[in-house]
Amino acid sequence: MVSRDSLLLLLVGLVDLIPTPSEPAKRKRGRSKTYPDKFFLKALVIMIIRQVHTPSGLLAILGQPSVEMQALRQQLTLPGGKFACRRTWERRLSDIPNLLPAQIACLGHFLLESLGLWLQAACAAAIDSTVLAARGGVWHKKDREANHVPHTSIDTEAHWTKSGWHGWVYGWKLHIIVSAACQVWLPFTAYLTPANVADNEQAPALIANLPPGTHFLLGDQHYYDETLFRLCGERNCILVAPHTGKNNPYPHRDDGVEVRKILHKTRSIAIENFNEHFKAIFDVHGAVPTKGLTATCRFVLGAVFVYQLAILYCHLNNLDLRAGLKALLKAA
Repeated sequence: MVSRDSLLLLLVGLVDLIPTPSEPAKRKRGRSKTYPDKFFLKALVIMIIRQVHTPSGLLAILGQPSVEMQALRQQLTLPGGKFACRRTWERRLSDIPNLLPAQIACLGHFLLESLGLWLQAACAAAIDSTVLAARGGVWHKKDREANHVPHTSIDTEAHWTKSGWHGWVYGWKLHIIVSAACQVWLPFTAYLTPANVADNEQAPALIANLPPGTHFLLGDQHYYDETLFRLCGERNCILVAPHTGKNNPYPHRDDGVEVRKILHKTRSIAIENFNEHFKAIFDVHGAVPTKGLTATCRFVLGAVFVYQLAILYCHLNNLDLRAGLKALLKAA
């Protein structure tokens, strides 16, 4: 028998307890799915925790003779004993990045209600992006314009951005909204894009997944955008973002400046701490371990999903919702 303390099995088993996004009213043409989406969410949890980033690597560890791996394989097998073939695993795991933003939003809303966050603190969330360096070499502008790839290690699907802290970075951006002014940094919605996608361009998709009851959305100057103010207003939410244009120089002297200082500090504490916490847990202070948009999106958004599952596990077991998450996942 598998030990009742097998954390990996427990975390994978949580996938059966969480809600999933509702299916579209009009289903796509073609055969219905033989294997449910939750099978591949479970497989993703295994891949993230065991640091396996390809379908072939997943199948290799599931084929190990250990009792734990055989129990995990059983969770990915239909009642009649049918196990998906390699091609099915490759196809469905390639599709899963398209499902993850909606699944992360669905689980984020579920955790918000389960933890009762809006009953304990201000109904505020923080929005930001964090840069993740691409694996391998960098594709310089002159080579990109000439469509010349000087080395096979270069991830040609990544792109450049300039970070105020790190300078020029070649890689990706994780766009995310997390809870603010709470005892836990809870992700509500997330997307991954090449690093050259502007924050305000990706923000509408994140705002569309804001949990109900959010009163304030706190962002930095990159989110000072009339479209975003309107979208938040339609959801009865106030977007708070600093304006640093020529017509609004420092120091600000209007009546609301002291309140905004508090809100901006709240945003910084929430999002900056979450970003560092997330990168430390999943070892992405350096380059990501994957190459290509599909694999990197599966890894990064899968890590956000596993982070949410870890919060659910800690909640169910009366553990600290911030401290010890890295140790918990490493132990699994």
